[in-house]
Amino acid sequence: MKKYTKRIISIILTIGVLFTLVGCGNTADTETTTVETNSAETNTAETITAETGSAEANSETNSEETGTDNGEASDENSTELIILVAASLTDVCDELKGMYEADHSGVTLTFSYAGSGALQTQIEEGAPADIFISAALKQMDDLKSKDLMKSETVVNLLENKVVLITPSENAIDLEDFADVKKDDVKLIGIGDVESVPAGQYAKTVFTNMGIWDDVEKKANFGTDVRTVLNWVETAAVDCGVVYATDAYTSDKVKIVAEAPEGSCDKVIYPAGVVAASKNQDAAEEFLDFLKSDEAMKIFEKYGFIKAE
Repeated sequence: MKKYTKRIISIILTIGVLFTLVGCGNTADTETTTVETNSAETNTAETITAETGSAEANSETNSEETGTDNGEASDENSTELIILVAASLTDVCDELKGMYEADHSGVTLTFSYAGSGALQTQIEEGAPADIFISAALKQMDDLKSKDLMKSETVVNLLENKVVLITPSENAIDLEDFADVKKDDVKLIGIGDVESVPAGQYAKTVFTNMGIWDDVEKKANFGTDVRTVLNWVETAAVDCGVVYATDAYTSDKVKIVAEAPEGSCDKVIYPAGVVAASKNQDAAEEFLDFLKSDEAMKIFEKYGFIKAE
């Protein structure tokens, strides 16, 4: 009996062990499954994060490539036109700049003002330029003869007048160009006769009047016509020769007289596209604007006349 009892107990213990082992195996499987599931979830999360980061990186790359940021438009298509302009056009061109840029958002106008001769030299030396507006035909003709202008675009744009001016409070009594010979006149402001058209016109006027030698002894030569205007405004000189349009810009000077009829050629302002311009189409479009009735009204407001 004892023998059978021991055998039964042995069988029961064996069965218990087997149940325990089976239970452990299930637990292990469960844990393994759990670990694998967690691992899969982690990998999925990491993959999503990586993909999201990649998408953001691609978005940043695309933003850099298109030149946009928060919806702002790229300036890759913008055009800067460099316009070399006679100093006497300073005020009117400042107004035209605002008008043109307002209607042409992709275009920026950069004006460089100086004496026409100095601007001619810049073009000859290869300075960046798209358009040249001279205060005389001579400088433009010189550039055309050297094939430095796109000849078919050059037009006579404006006309001006040569005038004698004095400070508004000037005590010297002057009535015409001949009066500059008076002993009371010690200094006469004139643009440089080698490079400034206003100075060249002045020399021609006084030469044709037969008094250049007397005037030259009193002359103070400026680098451009606006320098001469400033000298007269501040009474640094007793009188000066400028364009009528320069005199109209200042209440510190008064016009004594216009140059005598026939004493000099008409004051013509030619304009054209520089041959070396890298923006030929945009330059020609702006030149067309300068010739338009809209622009001409602004020129006339400043005293210019449309050239015939």
